[in-house]
Amino acid sequence: MDPARSHNPNSSYQNPQSAYRRHRDAGGRNHSENKRSRPNHHQYQSGPTPAQNPRSSQELSTRRELYERDFPVYKQPVEVGCFSLDSERRFFNDSRRMKYYVEPDRNPNFDLKDGYKDRYIRRDESEKEKLDHILRWILANKSKLSSKVTTASSCALDFDFVTWRGHLTKLLTTPYETREGWLLAVSRFRGTLYVSEVETEAARREQENRTERHKEMMYWGYKFEQYTCADNIHSSPDPGGVVNTNEAFCTVVQTRLADHRLLFSGEVDCRDKDPNAPAPPACYVELKTSAEICTPKQRSNFHRFKLLKWWAQSFLPGVPRVVAGFKDEEGVVVTVDTFPISKISQLIKNEQNCWKPTVCMNFCCDFLSFVKQIATEDNPSVVYLFSWEPRRDVTFSVHRDSQYSFLPHWFVEEMTSRQDSHRQP
Repeated sequence: MDPARSHNPNSSYQNPQSAYRRHRDAGGRNHSENKRSRPNHHQYQSGPTPAQNPRSSQELSTRRELYERDFPVYKQPVEVGCFSLDSERRFFNDSRRMKYYVEPDRNPNFDLKDGYKDRYIRRDESEKEKLDHILRWILANKSKLSSKVTTASSCALDFDFVTWRGHLTKLLTTPYETREGWLLAVSRFRGTLYVSEVETEAARREQENRTERHKEMMYWGYKFEQYTCADNIHSSPDPGGVVNTNEAFCTVVQTRLADHRLLFSGEVDCRDKDPNAPAPPACYVELKTSAEICTPKQRSNFHRFKLLKWWAQSFLPGVPRVVAGFKDEEGVVVTVDTFPISKISQLIKNEQNCWKPTVCMNFCCDFLSFVKQIATEDNPSVVYLFSWEPRRDVTFSVHRDSQYSFLPHWFVEEMTSRQDSHRQP
């Protein structure tokens, strides 16, 4: 597909209309810093509304009906680079950890429990990497990302937002999420808004209290990848090897959602082995596992909940298909099926009260506009912390030189020195 064309689940996106009144204000500086801002519970309303005071519009509604309008313009994502993380989580500006998809039998009987106790190296989840790997990639590739404009007010990067794909996925699914809230930290630096997740207290407790069964089931997804991925185009999968979740291959893509220019990165499981496959990201394959579906109720839940997250995760970077291994209660993959991302909206169309791609994308778009309106101070030590809990509105608070700061000194200094030298006559 031509990169200049819109990218959508049905290949027919239209220009978006605003779901709320877009205020051009100075950033909502009337709220007190380091306190949650909930003045008068103002919300952004759909369609024409009476004039509001922009400085009191400090919340964003997540009500689905506000976002049921035309699908926003979403440009076909273009891969601008990639990077790899090795077995010790070291960064490399190349594709050395790329894997190649080897299609399994339709009924493979893969034992996902194999190797859990003796061939499994687990990444330390207490190490919060924030945006560090993306930032390292930016520094290594800054020459091709710099703005062509060289005025004093120009962006160092030609993007409005830099973030992880996973953070955008959470935004897309927010209007339908009923259990897990989120915290997103935002800092504006050199004109670009950097978005990094902060662990919620609920997520921290969930991680601490995971049962052994839960931990083993998390391993099953990685094991499925080992059964279906080869290290190079000429080799076969090695299910007898070690599963090391430190290792990763990540794509970096650029795209535009309405008027928001995005640069984000996400982990890629593997690529098509066919040498004639299209260029990335269209050759990438996402691998998933799910419980086998035996009843109509299970199928309905699969459509309503699982497919939402699968669609959002792959649609954003332009990954065209998900290959799913359906497992029994003993962790054995009994069937494998492929889900083209472009067909998922058709799969769910007969489900009552099901999720809608247009609601997901419009909410994400409006959240990014909300962030632009609020996060106006260009200072890497200032963090705008956006908070959401199910059935609530999105609120925010502002923090200076706090534990929420996430842009590292090495990145700020390198970007600042390069930008300043770029301006020298």
